[in-house]
Amino acid sequence: MRVAVVNSFFPPRAGGSAHMSDALAKQVAAAGHEVLLITAAYRDAPDDEERDGFRIIRLPSAALTSKLAFNYDLLFTASPRNARRLFKILDDFRPDVVHEHGQFFDLTWMSTLWARRRRVPRVLTVHTILRSPFKWHDALMAVADYTLVRPFVRIGDPYVVAVDVFVQEYVAQRYGIHGDHLVDIPVGIEADRFLTTDGRAIREKLGIGDRPMVLSVGHVIPLRDRLALVEAMPNLLRAVPDLVVVVVGKIYDDRFRQRAKELGVDHALIAVGEVTKDEVPQYAAAADVEGHDLQGIGFGTASLEMLAAGVPVVSVVRADNYPTAHFVDGEHLVLAESSDPDVLAPAILRLIDDPELRKRLAVGGRRLIEEEFTVEMVAARYIELYEHAIEARRAAR
Repeated sequence: MRVAVVNSFFPPRAGGSAHMSDALAKQVAAAGHEVLLITAAYRDAPDDEERDGFRIIRLPSAALTSKLAFNYDLLFTASPRNARRLFKILDDFRPDVVHEHGQFFDLTWMSTLWARRRRVPRVLTVHTILRSPFKWHDALMAVADYTLVRPFVRIGDPYVVAVDVFVQEYVAQRYGIHGDHLVDIPVGIEADRFLTTDGRAIREKLGIGDRPMVLSVGHVIPLRDRLALVEAMPNLLRAVPDLVVVVVGKIYDDRFRQRAKELGVDHALIAVGEVTKDEVPQYAAAADVEGHDLQGIGFGTASLEMLAAGVPVVSVVRADNYPTAHFVDGEHLVLAESSDPDVLAPAILRLIDDPELRKRLAVGGRRLIEEEFTVEMVAARYIELYEHAIEARRAAR
């Protein structure tokens, strides 16, 4: 089977979908299938390379930073020249299925047009919902979603993968995808990356010694803004004066640091910024507790990675966030009922004060990843979906 994978974001560009598409491509290639990955050029990454059993082609791109995207640097590839090149690349490769990551990228739209013309089945993984906590911005996103994104999503009756229950509900409502064409497959985690890592070097680098450390991993964006964590810090510091909060990830929304100054807790806040993929396990090993999915909108890749690392996680998340695996409070993680400081701070302190609970969650969280979320398991489900999509298209013909 020949699989063309399309994602505008791909390493060395950091991000959950970038790392997932990379890990998934490795697994599909390792299973004996031919994989071609097409992405946008980024920094000094090679235009054409082969590694880990598959080929990567990067098309010329232009970066645009916009306040509408919260200063997130977006990569655009749409041009007549790139369209012609993409069509030729796909014609030469002759994929049996096209797997697209991200519904609102122009690279996805171009591959969608190719798949429609060549009558090749599509699998589309939706990682991100186009929503905003700001009313005017959310309305603007909704208009763009209905008028621009929805028509491309529906072309050719694709199989749309929802990575969690929030995305599932969003895809059904916004794009009208239902039935067996709306598929539940969670994010896959490279669990072995987080084994046998020592966090002492990170603690020394940060200069925090043995202070209790609350880690918060992932890019800081309005939907994961860290404001709830900062609002809880006065309560946390009253109970544990030497506690430190360490935020790791590129900062696109700086409001949390300003709020920390207003509350007088900035002395206990360290914003590291963006780090490499290989450094994340080191920060995880240094932490006592992790929390960044605190706005009740889902449980992302970084949080799953923290479970894989055996870090006790606090999250404001639905127990049924993943239809295939439910969270259990006190077994897999600590479920906080809300992001209110008077609720969130006690949930974090519950872990800080109870070493036995931390040990239990370290084991339970890691076990949940091994049972439900390894990239090997997820890749096997995608391969089954590819085969189903190919067979369904042949039957339709």
